[in-house]
Amino acid sequence: MSVVNQIPTRSLPWYRHRWPWFLMAGPFIVVVAGFITMWISFSGADALVVDDYYKQGKAINQDLRRDHVAASLEWQLALRYDAAAGKLIGQLKGKQAAPELILTLVHPTMPEKDMKRTLVPDASGAFSLPLPLLERAHWQVQLEDAGHQWRLHGDWHWPDQKIIDIRADASPVQDAKQGGG
Repeated sequence: MSVVNQIPTRSLPWYRHRWPWFLMAGPFIVVVAGFITMWISFSGADALVVDDYYKQGKAINQDLRRDHVAASLEWQLALRYDAAAGKLIGQLKGKQAAPELILTLVHPTMPEKDMKRTLVPDASGAFSLPLPLLERAHWQVQLEDAGHQWRLHGDWHWPDQKIIDIRADASPVQDAKQGGG
């Protein structure tokens, strides 16, 4: 019989092997991503959720009446933002003279960036408003009279759309190729 010389081999501890670390990396990354997701969800308030949804739902019917009044007066609004001059230039046309107006630009996700301005157009319905540089966003535009009898509203993808035309009797007609900006 032959005697085989056996050299005692020392096995390395588990943390010296790469496979346990490789297998633990996946769950560790998932746990870190979970904490990051939790931090993002708790750090920012959800501005789209309304506390009193029933009251706001009832208000929609009042808003629809205002849209019908604007359609009967055939109101049309053309807006153009001149970024170089920092001005919003507009023209309001309709059956009667334009009264004192309230223009509201609503940011899609951050209510603190909403802008509300009062303006008085000239006899031809033209007006100009100084505005800070608009953020690249999908703005909601609303124009209403100071007495809240009628309103015009539409969407504006700034700066992709240089001009926006809103008509009370139809959906907004928007032209991205005209004008400068």
